[in-house]
Amino acid sequence: MSEVQWNRMTAAQLRDLAAQDAVVLLPVGSTEQHGPHLPTGVDDLLAAEVSRRAAHLAAEHTRVVVTPSVWAGLAEHHIAFGGTFSLSLSTYHALLRDICRSVLRAGFSRIMIVNGHGGNMTALNALTNELTAELATPIVFASYFSAGRDVVRDTLETQNGLMHACEGETSMMMAAFPQLVQEEHLDAAWGPEITLPAESSDPFYMFVPFDRITESGVAGNARVATADKGERMLAGCAAALADVIAGDPWAKTRDR
Repeated sequence: MSEVQWNRMTAAQLRDLAAQDAVVLLPVGSTEQHGPHLPTGVDDLLAAEVSRRAAHLAAEHTRVVVTPSVWAGLAEHHIAFGGTFSLSLSTYHALLRDICRSVLRAGFSRIMIVNGHGGNMTALNALTNELTAELATPIVFASYFSAGRDVVRDTLETQNGLMHACEGETSMMMAAFPQLVQEEHLDAAWGPEITLPAESSDPFYMFVPFDRITESGVAGNARVATADKGERMLAGCAAALADVIAGDPWAKTRDR
């Protein structure tokens, strides 16, 4: 199996991949509280894991490189629980711009930002437009759980999509990083159901700190999580991303 991780390759190998017009996946997540049973790096770890799997699947059509992940995002709503890093929007914009610019200067031209954090979604819709204009290169953005929405919905028992430290995220962590799941705390790992702001049909939006929504730091029910569910979702989300890559969405902008 060919190596896909940028930071495990030499510069010469990356120059060769750039010459082959390889796709570059940039996983972005967050480091924030995830209830009593999961580590703070869930969103970062899962975005990188799905990206790595998608890169291997897409190899049938094109070479893909996965950059080191961006482990901090927009997580102000989790600050009250502790254990959380949060960037300002301007810092996040500048960070992504400089990373994408570095990728382009390394000779690549096709970049996909792969998001693993619900709190980043609305900002990334706008920032993708800004980055495309600033860098004069089409940037693609996808949240892995949105790309794999169907498999997520069909796998989960108690919810239709990902919430927070929930059945879905806990299942995927059990499958990919079981040593980081503190199963002795699963009994306390539940809370009210939520809808991600970017997917909400409410007629208005306002900032609500997460500790006003749930005392446990969990939204959803992690008590029914299993590694089997997690593996099905990871595989399905990776396959969905690989399908997006195979469709070459960058070509739509280039053809104009």
